[in-house]
Amino acid sequence: MVDKSEKFSWFVRLGYAARGLVYILLGYLALSTAGKAQDGQAAVFDLIQDVPLGTPMLYLVAIGLLAYAAFKFIDAATDIENHGDDAKGKAKRIGSAASGIAHLLLAYTAYQFATGDKQQSSQATGGGQETAGSLLTWDMGPVLLGIVGIGFLIGAAMQAKSAYTLSFMKHIGGGAPAHVCQIGRAGHAARAVVFLLIGWSLVKAAWFSQSSEVKGLGEALVALSDNGVVYPLVAVGLILFGVFSLITARYRIIPDIQKGDLKPHL
Repeated sequence: MVDKSEKFSWFVRLGYAARGLVYILLGYLALSTAGKAQDGQAAVFDLIQDVPLGTPMLYLVAIGLLAYAAFKFIDAATDIENHGDDAKGKAKRIGSAASGIAHLLLAYTAYQFATGDKQQSSQATGGGQETAGSLLTWDMGPVLLGIVGIGFLIGAAMQAKSAYTLSFMKHIGGGAPAHVCQIGRAGHAARAVVFLLIGWSLVKAAWFSQSSEVKGLGEALVALSDNGVVYPLVAVGLILFGVFSLITARYRIIPDIQKGDLKPHL
């Protein structure tokens, strides 16, 4: 008999696969049609919706991303992945919380596309500048926007460190393909570049109170299009990160989550 923890882990693996699909298609759009890639996840979901059985696929993507977000929230609250209580461990748990929020929004967007609410979902994924503009009208808005930007910059540094040290491999179980470490290294390096651009755009928006500075995932990628070989390298790197995510969906070590593990541990 399959217990609830194992069932949940299946959904988390579906989430890793969904994340992989998003990155592969985004990289593909960047290499084939940069203008579409600028719309980021909205362009990806639009592409999925246009293929046979696209709507059921979007529902699966939404379910998987929701489970992935839940897994990250649980890790942030209870430290089920044993990051530790030192500053480094707490920083990783904050990163898990941020990842949970990002993938929760991504799951909601996929759900909106699946239900046919394409216009509203496109505005949700492409409305980073509008959201930032609203935030900048608050007294503490620029501070909050700057903190989010710094969070992305820290995330970029962590992605770059993972690419260098291959620390992501500690979560990969035995039997994974031989070249998974190099695929993951290239993918994490590409993510570091994109996160750096997103974070810097948010910091500039906060500093100069200009929401037009804000870049989403697709916009950050397309911003590299005038940088010669860097653009295709990063686009290919994102595709490789997608491939790495698909491999992770199969070989990721996911801890069992029991009822007692859900007590917050701060």
